[in-house]
Amino acid sequence: MTNSPNRLLATVFGAVYILVGILGFTATSGVGFFDTSGGLLLGIFEVNILHNVAHLLIGAALLIAGLSSVPAAKGVNTTIGAAYLLLGIVGLFLVGSSANILAINAADNVLHFASAAVLLAVGLGAEKATRRTA
Repeated sequence: MTNSPNRLLATVFGAVYILVGILGFTATSGVGFFDTSGGLLLGIFEVNILHNVAHLLIGAALLIAGLSSVPAAKGVNTTIGAAYLLLGIVGLFLVGSSANILAINAADNVLHFASAAVLLAVGLGAEKATRRTA
């Protein structure tokens, strides 16, 4: 796994996102599942229960792919990176609106763009000649 940037990144990001998802529940006491404003995680990232569940699912997908194979990690890194890029763009318009069912704030948008950049850079740029066995 350590000889594959995609597997390493997916495993590390997966573990971090699972941890963030779990920690998010400490900040969402009294917050509804789809509330447009939520509790603050680490004092800056706004989360609601749906946001926490999304972090858990994304983390699980990354972790499983990272522990599986290079092609799986490469595909999941690229897919989640693209999804985060889209969420970052859409998130710019969601902040402060009634459609903000993930309780996204500006700090979340910055983190989504940063995650997208790293995941897409590694997913698309590393291991151009991916072997079938890993």
